[in-house]
Amino acid sequence: MPKPGVEPVRRKALIDAAIAAIGARGSLDVTMSDIASRAGVSSALAHHYFGAKEELLQATMRRILADLGGDSVKALRKAATPRERLSAIVNVNFSASQFRQEIIQAWLAFYVEAQKSQPLRRLLRVYARRLHANLMSGLVPLMPRAEAERMAEGIAAMIDGLYIRRALRDGLPNPASAAALVEDYVDAKLRRARPAPAND
Repeated sequence: MPKPGVEPVRRKALIDAAIAAIGARGSLDVTMSDIASRAGVSSALAHHYFGAKEELLQATMRRILADLGGDSVKALRKAATPRERLSAIVNVNFSASQFRQEIIQAWLAFYVEAQKSQPLRRLLRVYARRLHANLMSGLVPLMPRAEAERMAEGIAAMIDGLYIRRALRDGLPNPASAAALVEDYVDAKLRRARPAPAND
């Protein structure tokens, strides 16, 4: 009988291995055998815990989303003003734990695969809705809602675009420079924004 607590440890190891394998390959064209080998377990055990490879990939995407969501919640709790909330979200997305090569490659691979995988597309929609809501929480107090909606879309597009450029090794070399570029955009837009109505 396996020791208590072994399954969560092995599942985490397999997800970590999946991220590493996707990062090394640059796509989701990885095998359960490769992932299992990286995790130090047999292919049979990997299938035991996750079934098909698609289930492991979905679990990997959920883990990436959960890590990003947890980091976002912590950062937002520390933000004292609406402007600080915007910086918190930008900085989380370009933190050292998120803006690293294997995670960036995984995001790009998931975006590509989501064109034909409904489960992955649903997970990416969860990410998009969460990012939009977090950005709106900082923008709505600063400008009319319609302008906030447009600016939230612009910030999200910049974040996604910088991830894609970096995944293609054509983007900014480090998280700080990527975050600074988005912050410049935020500052420029806020300088031009109308104040939010009192009841908005």
